[in-house]
Amino acid sequence: MSETTFRKKQITKTALVSITVNLLLSAFKAAVGFITGSIAILLDAVNNLTDAVSSVVTIIGIRLAGKKPDEKHPFGHGRIEYFSAIIVSGIVLAAGITSMIESVKKIILPEMPEYTTASIVIITTAVVVKLSLGKYVTGRGRKYNSEALVASGSDASFDAVLSASTLLGILITLVFKINPDGWIGAVISAFIIKAGLEMMTESVSSVIGNRPDSAIARAIRETACSFDGVLGAYDLILHDYGPEYAIGSLHIEIPAELDADQIHQLTQKIQRAVSEKYHVILTIGIYAIDRAHEGERKKINDCVMSHQGVLGTHAIYIDDEKKYVSLDVLTDFRVDRHALLDDLNGHMEEFLPGYTAEINFDTNYSE
Repeated sequence: MSETTFRKKQITKTALVSITVNLLLSAFKAAVGFITGSIAILLDAVNNLTDAVSSVVTIIGIRLAGKKPDEKHPFGHGRIEYFSAIIVSGIVLAAGITSMIESVKKIILPEMPEYTTASIVIITTAVVVKLSLGKYVTGRGRKYNSEALVASGSDASFDAVLSASTLLGILITLVFKINPDGWIGAVISAFIIKAGLEMMTESVSSVIGNRPDSAIARAIRETACSFDGVLGAYDLILHDYGPEYAIGSLHIEIPAELDADQIHQLTQKIQRAVSEKYHVILTIGIYAIDRAHEGERKKINDCVMSHQGVLGTHAIYIDDEKKYVSLDVLTDFRVDRHALLDDLNGHMEEFLPGYTAEINFDTNYSE
């Protein structure tokens, strides 16, 4: 069984467990809500039902995302998982808005609910079950890199807190003979809406294109630098086509004296290693480094790094025959690159008079 198939089966299994538990909880809470007349408990039941629907969407999403690449989608269908997470967050958001409307009605026209020992036991049990389910689903979501599962698990953990607030409302009613039901329902609804908006924002951000995980970015560069002949790795760009597939590019610094055959073998080794370890398909570019100019390169590097907003410099290449120097400068997003370019050109003239300088600015896409 392939790693991708195993992941899909584990996510599906987790979602099925979530569906079963949420349907049972929803049925018990709905029964208690109708018997007692508690809007908070009924809303809690509806929330469990939406959680079950969310898990169904997760299963559909993982199935569709597993479709093989085709002519229209040569990079596969992995991003469908992100859209399923958006749908899940939309369901949560809609449930929260609906709950808020019903809660406001209950505040305007309150009714005194009647609770039994059985209803209290059911709600208390639901809190424990939801906490356990949330921990289980979130843990599995992180293990198998599924945003939809993590969203469902986080929502389940949050539901446990909301069920606990419902239980608190029951105790207040029994002790003080007042009905905070509508107000508790409104608070629950507000938190559900907030959670839905946060989940939606995170999922949409994944579709737009997030910055890659810094740990993965560092690990890929370290893997490249572990090969003999690689002096440095820079300019990593990753394009995410789903949790299990990404393509990207990387530049490596190598000694200028390596021939084409040596460069070919080196880049092939790096590509294979990165693909096997991180499921990333890399295109590798080359920076040739002439180590005869170590002193000049160090002076240029120190000068460039002394400027505010500069994060790094690399690919410093000096050609004495053509009187030419080139380098790449990595800056943050706040730097005025035009002003910095004028300043650096002046410094290049000081270090290497008579040389033509080509300074390229890079953006930090991966960390």
